[in-house]
Amino acid sequence: MGRAHGHKTRDKNKASLPQVPKNMKSDGIDVEFNRELADHDDLEAMARSKAADQRAKGRQKR
Repeated sequence: MGRAHGHKTRDKNKASLPQVPKNMKSDGIDVEFNRELADHDDLEAMARSKAADQRAKGRQKR
């Protein structure tokens, strides 16, 4: 009996685990964004996202 014989039962669980958690999977539907139809909350979220991206880029350069 070789060394791999003892490891077979340990590795059986890996095949049944999903690669991506269900809560991180998308439904595959792309949503198009239109600036003319955006409300105040959408524009505020975009501004916050842009500011966060700028802060993240600043931290990477250090």
